[in-house]
Amino acid sequence: MQNLISTPKKYSELPTAEKMAVIKAWLEEHKAVDVVEIDLAGQGAFTDALLVVSATSVRHAQSLADGVSALCHEQNFEYLRMEGYNTGQWILVDCNDIVVNIFQQSVRDLYQLENLWGAAAAALNKEPRA
Repeated sequence: MQNLISTPKKYSELPTAEKMAVIKAWLEEHKAVDVVEIDLAGQGAFTDALLVVSATSVRHAQSLADGVSALCHEQNFEYLRMEGYNTGQWILVDCNDIVVNIFQQSVRDLYQLENLWGAAAAALNKEPRA
């Protein structure tokens, strides 16, 4: 008879808020700029949370995206896909319950993703941008 209790889980069962804290801390440690958390839990959205950050260059954005992907692998967080890596203007890293958006500042200003979600998204730690 198989022992089901010791069967390892496919992915970490860490709550979204704790995963967010791990990813956010890593991004801040690696010089991501203007890191913003957006809580979408209970909004019927495609994910539970967004992280929106700016990078200082295309190479920096790609490095941040590579790092988030590696972090997901190391921490056993679910990682679905990455989009926009080659151009490095807006890289989306889909970690299922958290989607990380890495922008060049000019592209972030153009799309204003934080404003797109409006009051319903309730930015958790957003300070007014200058």
